[in-house]
Amino acid sequence: MKPKFIKGLDLCETFYKEAVAPILDRNFPDLVYSAALLGDGSEVLGFDTPQSTDHDWGPRLQLFLGETDLREHRENIDQALRRELPVEIRGYVTNFAINDDATTFMSQDENAHINHRVDILSIRAFFEEVLNFDPMAEIRAADWVSVPEHNFRKLTAGRVFCDGLGQLEPIRDKLRYYPHEVWLYLLSTQWQRISQEEHFMGRCGQVDDDLGSRLIAARLVRDLMRLCFLIEREYAPYIKWFGTAFNQLACAADLVPVFQEVLQAASWEQRQQHLSTAYETIAAMHNALNITQPLSVKVTSFFNRPFQVINAGRFVEAIRAQIEDPDVLALPKRLGGFDQFVDSTDALVYVDRIKAIYI
Repeated sequence: MKPKFIKGLDLCETFYKEAVAPILDRNFPDLVYSAALLGDGSEVLGFDTPQSTDHDWGPRLQLFLGETDLREHRENIDQALRRELPVEIRGYVTNFAINDDATTFMSQDENAHINHRVDILSIRAFFEEVLNFDPMAEIRAADWVSVPEHNFRKLTAGRVFCDGLGQLEPIRDKLRYYPHEVWLYLLSTQWQRISQEEHFMGRCGQVDDDLGSRLIAARLVRDLMRLCFLIEREYAPYIKWFGTAFNQLACAADLVPVFQEVLQAASWEQRQQHLSTAYETIAAMHNALNITQPLSVKVTSFFNRPFQVINAGRFVEAIRAQIEDPDVLALPKRLGGFDQFVDSTDALVYVDRIKAIYI
C-alpha cells in the first residue's frame, strides 16, 4: 500500500522535526547548525505531485554546519543518522538507493544502517555550487546576469526549518530578486527580443508558411510570458515548470486565455488579433510600473505592411534610459541574462562557464 501523498516540503519538515533534530540533540547537544530544503526538486518549488515520488523525492534535507564543525563532526553526524534514523516517516522510507542514471529513489532495505539523504555541508559551498559566486560577499551586476533565473528561484523557494547559524535567511533575502537597475537591464533586453520578431509571424503567414507562422507565434508567446515574470518581479523557472509558475502570476487570469487563442488560431490573421490583445495588455502592465514615461499601448502597422506590432523597441530605449549604474551599463547592451540568449538545458547547468561572457 502506498502511503497517502504529502507535499514534499511538509514531509521533509516533519522528517527534520521528528527524526533528524532529536538525533542531533541527543548526540551533539552543543552543535550549532541550520537545516533546510533548497535547490533541486519539484517539491522545493511546491510543484510536486504523486508522480514526483518515483525519483529524487522523499524525506531529505540539507544540514548546514560551520566550517570547523563540518571538518570535525561531519563523519560522526553521518554515522549517527545512519544508525538512528527511523526506517520510515509518515509511511515514506528514509533509505535511498541509486538508479543507473544517478537519480535516487526510496527503497526498503534490511541493512542496519540507513542510506539517508541528509546532505551535510557548509552554507558557502552549497550556494557557490549553484551560483558560481559567494552570496555573502558583494554581488556584482555580472554575477546577477550570469546565473539562470531558475537557480535563483530554487534558492529563494523551498523552506528553512532551522537557521541556528543565522546565515540562510539573510542570504535568501539578499537573493530575493534582482537589484533595480539589473532588473531594468533584463526588462529592456526582453522587450528587445520581442522587437526582433514581432513582425515575422504575419510575414510567414503571408507567404503561406503556416508552420513558420505558428512557430514564431509560439516563440513570441514564450517571450511575452517571460516578460510578465520580469514585470511582476518573479524569477522564471526552467521550462518544465514555466507554464505552471506562469499560472500563479497576477496577470495569468487575463493572459492565459489569450495565449491559448494564439496557439490554437487557424490563420495568421487570427494569431495577430490575439497577439495584439496580449501586446496591449502587457504594454499597460509596463506603464503601471511607472519606471518610464507612459508609452502608447496601442498596436500599429509595421511600416505600411498589414502586420500589427507593439513596436517593442520603444520600450527598450525608454527603459535603458533609466539605467545609471556604470556596472550595469557596462554589460553587453543586447545580451541580457544568460537564459535570455541561451536555451540549452546542458548550458544552463554549467554556471561555472558562464561568467566569462560578461567580464
